[in-house]
Amino acid sequence: MTTYPNTKNTMELIEQLVSIPSPSGNTNTIISFVEDYLKSAGYEMYRNRKGGLIVSIPGEDDSRHRMLTAHVDTLGAMVKEIKGDGRMRLSMIGGYRWNAVEGEYCTIETSSGKTFTGTILMHQTSVHVYKNAGEAKRDDVNIEVRIDARVSNPAEVRELGIEVGDFVSFDPRAEITDTGYIKSRHLDDKASVGMLLQLIKKIKEDNIKLPYTTHFLISNNEEIGYGGNSNITPETVEYLAVDMGALGDGQSSDEYTVSICAKDSSGPYHFGLRQHLVKLAQENDLEYKVDIYPYYGSDASAAIRSGHDIIHGLVGAGIDASHAYERTHETSLYNTEKLLYHYVQSEMVE
Repeated sequence: MTTYPNTKNTMELIEQLVSIPSPSGNTNTIISFVEDYLKSAGYEMYRNRKGGLIVSIPGEDDSRHRMLTAHVDTLGAMVKEIKGDGRMRLSMIGGYRWNAVEGEYCTIETSSGKTFTGTILMHQTSVHVYKNAGEAKRDDVNIEVRIDARVSNPAEVRELGIEVGDFVSFDPRAEITDTGYIKSRHLDDKASVGMLLQLIKKIKEDNIKLPYTTHFLISNNEEIGYGGNSNITPETVEYLAVDMGALGDGQSSDEYTVSICAKDSSGPYHFGLRQHLVKLAQENDLEYKVDIYPYYGSDASAAIRSGHDIIHGLVGAGIDASHAYERTHETSLYNTEKLLYHYVQSEMVE
């Protein structure tokens, strides 16, 4: 029997996951990584037409199913325009603010698969040149990419193979500290993916018999709103999204507990399932917080909107500075992993 959860292993796996660029719309490489990881653990799986990955584990009751999901797609950008000076304007993928990526290193991937590095900067960055360097608006007009190549006009950029529509990913700058934190871009939602992969592996290693057939969907379009709204079997009763808990003023979530969502911008999550998750946390001495996220949506809310007749819930580790340079602590990962472990072995909500 292996120690579970092993947060050191989970954090190292998360560090691997965030190092693989995967902005929404360009997730094949990371889905292949997850595929190989699960194949090595002895699982069979399949990809849906959208490119997401589904693993199904038979349970003692095959008449009622569960589904758990986490998403590998991340925020990112596309080349919107090649400017006259050889720099590039961007179009956002996902919902963030330009100031959250100002100064960040990035990678441009061409349609042929070649990559080039660059830096995301304000056009008016140099204080020695631009009097209003600190005052200009952070928007898609002033933010640009400085490519690490000797280019000074659109023709030279295109000679590299770079074109409008090429994907741009942000450097995660992942770091695990000796004080128990992991800080990186894209912990939303690769922290959850890492935890689900560890759980799936644990079920196989310890030959755990689940009470219900359980599907795990690694979705790949959540940041643009529709990652987990399909491939839900008619037998699925409970659908649990595993995603981040958002921190900030007015929030109860923190970096040390598992966050259980009561409501987000889509409305309340299923009250009975929320109560069930809280009870599991209490019975197993887990630290948790119940919270409301006013500007948030999940794969579970997308599934509800698409018309599925399911009970839906949302849990996750508390992630600070969401959609920017994020951070969480090993204790939050521990409490979340432990709650998921007990949840998949629990009885369904009646």
